[in-house]
Amino acid sequence: MSMREVNLLRGRSLRILNSAKRSLSTGDYDIAAFMADQAVQLYLKSIILELTGEMPRTHVIRHLFNALRSILDKPDDIDQFVSKNRSLLIRLEEAYINSRYVPREYEKEEAEELVGFAEEVIGFVKSLTGKTQA
Repeated sequence: MSMREVNLLRGRSLRILNSAKRSLSTGDYDIAAFMADQAVQLYLKSIILELTGEMPRTHVIRHLFNALRSILDKPDDIDQFVSKNRSLLIRLEEAYINSRYVPREYEKEEAEELVGFAEEVIGFVKSLTGKTQA
């Protein structure tokens, strides 16, 4: 593992989040929802890679939080965040699955909520780790 790889993933995550916002503005709500999930996944994976030197092999955000929980000395903060936001985390995970396997369309409000929540998740993880760079 190198910091170059970590920064590549982290930067990609933030660029995907920006792309999700642009997709909202152009009415591509399905793509925005999918990218919200991808941004969160990559951000969490970048942190785990940096702290452990290993890349997690899951796309389930709650599993990634569980891995982060076991690494950081802040399990209560993570447990509280995951518990409080369980339904939104599940909806983000579903956006990944729906984009690949389910003919489902997202409405504007739904996509906006998921993109906004992706920003919140990344902000929360930044506050836990002190990671603010790309």
